[in-house]
Amino acid sequence: MFDAKSLLDQFLGGGNQRGAAGGQPGQRQGGTGFDLSQIGNQLGGLGGLGGGALAGGLATLLLSSKKGRKLGGSALQIGGMAVVGALAYRAYQNYQAGKQPAVSGAPVPALPAPEGTPFNPTSEADQQLLGLNLLRAMIAAAKADGHVDAEEQANIFAQLDRLALDSEAKAFVIDELRAPLDVDAVARAARTPEEAAEIYTASLLAIDVDNPAERGYLALLAARLNLEDALVEHLHRTVEGATQPA
Repeated sequence: MFDAKSLLDQFLGGGNQRGAAGGQPGQRQGGTGFDLSQIGNQLGGLGGLGGGALAGGLATLLLSSKKGRKLGGSALQIGGMAVVGALAYRAYQNYQAGKQPAVSGAPVPALPAPEGTPFNPTSEADQQLLGLNLLRAMIAAAKADGHVDAEEQANIFAQLDRLALDSEAKAFVIDELRAPLDVDAVARAARTPEEAAEIYTASLLAIDVDNPAERGYLALLAARLNLEDALVEHLHRTVEGATQPA
């Protein structure tokens, strides 16, 4: 099995930064992990997929034809899987404390979630499972507007074949892209309310909230995750404050 946590680290923070384990971009990390940080530079000729939607790597491949959100400020300093937990944790804590959501567009510092919480699990097994579920949520969100059709999938698969990626990583991306969009499957992965907030946060990072189809997907996902409206508002404002439109 590939290293889902490492892949998510690269998905969210590997583009123009050092790898999650401290290596230089383009280098393999230990174990079965792999670095996707240079994928974006190899995709210049792929139709409408040339730019960078998030920090780079696999996000460039899947999301660059969309607006999405680009990490900025302190979120860039955290990078990787930790940023999803940081944003979800801050929003969840403010929601539980009964605070008003942040003013739209106001900067929000992304502080790491405490270890040992559902936002930042300590066991390797829990980290890998959470990483896998967040990846699936982001890929599903990328398909929510129906843009990744059969023709674009074929283009992406052709590019994947040209890259020196682990076979399991390729198979994961291909399987997730080919699978029918299933919001219920994304929501079922949440074992706790905290994980539900993280799954929604990851989806929000990969989506264009100005697109009606994607707004509808987010609304359905929030309902399936049993997220209250007030918490959803906190999550939106927190992500907006730590990111900018791509």
